[in-house]
Amino acid sequence: MTQSRSPLAKIGKGLQILLLLAYAVFALFPLLWMFIMSIKPDSQMLTTTFIFTPTLENYATVLHSDYMQFFFNNLIVSVAAVLVSLVVGVPAAYALARFQFKGKEDIAFTILSFRFAPEILVILPLYLIYQRLGLYDTYFGLIWVYQLITLPLLIWILRGFFEDISPDIEAAAQLDGYTWWQVFLRVLLPLVKPGLVAAGLLCFIFAWNSFTFPLLLSNNVQTSTVIALRYLASDTVHYGQVAAAAAISALPEVILALLIQKHLVRGLSFGAVKG
Repeated sequence: MTQSRSPLAKIGKGLQILLLLAYAVFALFPLLWMFIMSIKPDSQMLTTTFIFTPTLENYATVLHSDYMQFFFNNLIVSVAAVLVSLVVGVPAAYALARFQFKGKEDIAFTILSFRFAPEILVILPLYLIYQRLGLYDTYFGLIWVYQLITLPLLIWILRGFFEDISPDIEAAAQLDGYTWWQVFLRVLLPLVKPGLVAAGLLCFIFAWNSFTFPLLLSNNVQTSTVIALRYLASDTVHYGQVAAAAAISALPEVILALLIQKHLVRGLSFGAVKG
């Protein structure tokens, strides 16, 4: 019986590998195509596909401009926005997961609604408020407004992780003499570490890729996602330079995802402890 199933098992495994390879090619092809465009000269951009003379001129043009200044602006704002969201969002997620109080679900849904509200819907009142408060074109202003993007996402992801942790674990730690803060910092946070990593990375990606807020709420404190528009001229489009700028801008997300891959996969696949 085992021998008769062996060829079928091999065929099934081979098909599985082929499907995974096909999916990998499908998922990574946009990145490959972006890289190919970034090393193509403008003269061959629309005349050839895969046969061309590679060049690093597009990268040199981008790197020798002030693009890297805006790249670091984006890095500062995105990292700071995620850190603020972690400080505020982790206790908020725990409170929504553990405590029972009137209107809890309404508050949770209101927080989530901020994430799905169209940015263009709130940009005009935010612009007027920022002008009056002196927050227009400041790092603090962008970090603050990015909370509309990062904070709801982080709270809702971590809420599920805290709900998966049995309250008995906290009770047992308190019986051992731990204070509530010690239980929270030494017991709960290590248990939700995969969720923290996954939520933090997703928040960073959404903040890093934000376009509308930095475009309309800042002038000098621009980000790399906005400043890439400079390569779209009125008379022509420098596709190679746009691709090079996009490839450089994508590096932090790719590197960060690779560095925390183990925690990221675990955090996106299942909770920490099932209660």
